[in-house]
Amino acid sequence: MEIQVLGPLSADVNGVSIVPTAGKPRQILSLLAFYPGRVMPVPTLMEEIWGTDLPQSAMTTLQTYILQLRRRLGTAMGPDAPGAVKEVLATRHGGYLLQIPQESVDVHRYEQLVSAGQSAFDEGEDGRAASLYREALGMWHGPALVDVRVGPILEIEVLRLEESRLVTVERRIDADLRTGRHSELLAELTDLMARHPQHEGLHSQAMVALYRSGRQATALDVYRRLRTRLIEDLGVEPSPQLQRLHQAMLTVDPALDTLSGSRRGSTFDLYAA
Repeated sequence: MEIQVLGPLSADVNGVSIVPTAGKPRQILSLLAFYPGRVMPVPTLMEEIWGTDLPQSAMTTLQTYILQLRRRLGTAMGPDAPGAVKEVLATRHGGYLLQIPQESVDVHRYEQLVSAGQSAFDEGEDGRAASLYREALGMWHGPALVDVRVGPILEIEVLRLEESRLVTVERRIDADLRTGRHSELLAELTDLMARHPQHEGLHSQAMVALYRSGRQATALDVYRRLRTRLIEDLGVEPSPQLQRLHQAMLTVDPALDTLSGSRRGSTFDLYAA
């Protein structure tokens, strides 16, 4: 079985899709996919598909949805697999689980790549880190579960994943900056700043990329526009890290030209206290 949640929901067995068309069974399959090999309690499944307003027939209806999923799974597995179906989508005391390897679900492979990328970055292997981060980000095919109506449980997972995606983009850019790819990053960073107009980390990366590309004045203008936006929208000044980065650019601090060094932090923390 291969399941994808980093984009539209996809779940194939022997090349045959087992994704239901109805909304609530799609939610159940999605939630089980996030925790392969772990029992998902019945109350959690019910909360996901009905919230706190449970129908009187909730248990019977949930069992019907599980039966529908098993039927689709059995069709994909073939006529010799009636018993195997209940081993894959198994009933346990108090809940259900998908008995499949974690690697069968794209989100778990994504997280493994991100972890490997961070280890490489911490060890000073910037090129390898950038490559691993890029491979992880390449697994995305749109917003997580973009075609699934998510309830309160899946909503948390989707928000967590979207935040992880943005952090991974930042980390990949950090690694690319350390390998000297300043000019190549400018178009991407311009787009990211437009999408995240108050994100200090992305703005700090754009400032450094511009500065190292010989565009000091433009780098300072990025700071000026961000500061104006933060003051007008939130009533706050930029963080101390960003203020020190700005000051370093004004004084042409030689440390700004260093591509790599003993400090393995992010670009945003280049001038952390």
